[in-house]
Amino acid sequence: MKDEHHELPQDSYTDMTYAEADGILDDLAYYRTLMVNVGFIGKPGAKEWVLIDCGINHYSARIIEAAEKRYGRVPPQAIILTHGHFDHVGSAKKLAQHYDVPIYAHPMEMDYLTGKRAYPVGNSTVGGGLLAILSPFFPTEPVNLKKWIHPLPEDGTVPFLKEWRVIHTPGHTPGHISLFRDRDKTLITGDAFITVKQESSMAVFIQHQHVHGPPAYFTPNWQEAERSVKKLADLNPVTVLTGHGLPMDGEVLQKQLNHLALNFKELAIPKHEKKLH
Repeated sequence: MKDEHHELPQDSYTDMTYAEADGILDDLAYYRTLMVNVGFIGKPGAKEWVLIDCGINHYSARIIEAAEKRYGRVPPQAIILTHGHFDHVGSAKKLAQHYDVPIYAHPMEMDYLTGKRAYPVGNSTVGGGLLAILSPFFPTEPVNLKKWIHPLPEDGTVPFLKEWRVIHTPGHTPGHISLFRDRDKTLITGDAFITVKQESSMAVFIQHQHVHGPPAYFTPNWQEAERSVKKLADLNPVTVLTGHGLPMDGEVLQKQLNHLALNFKELAIPKHEKKLH
């Protein structure tokens, strides 16, 4: 890891005052990069911690600053990617170059993270707001993280996170994953489900908190997406950190997640897609 502040990535020399992670549990925090969250697993001051997702482009320096405020100059042991969409891997290459640590993702996501395959273009017909309309212009080309990327173990374990396990939650992307800790039923979902209506720029701006299905404009397989939500609802999580939106916990989370799982077709799938479901 680079030791000097002047060696931070040259992409984010703005005010770092607010580049700070918000705590959820004693060993789980998050930092919002404009419209998407990155996660920090590890207690403040810990010598061992893991970064979950890498946010949008041009946020690497701010992510590093938030990490240093929480852990000092200690680098993460690894970076775990829930999937490879632009808003989750935008700063991945610069973070990998800075920290020089392994990056892990599901085997079915590897082509999108090694420059081999692009995601489908965003679907502006899903409705719901400005972000959906703009989605065809969002980046879909693959990043190339060959130097650092490794497939997650097939047995569901998570490198460096003994208490956590991988749950394959496809639909939003083929190799999308969520992470779950059985001890306290803590769930990190990526975009399998989220807690804001991501299609709407106004909802994203005000961060109105409510359980929603995955971002519709980037979800090509609704049958798998529904199965994934039902799988996560069956875990009955107590605390959740999603890729978009504010963390949620307790009875409100469980009630809304179960409602989404039972009524997924009506609540999550765009109207013109329902006929194909």
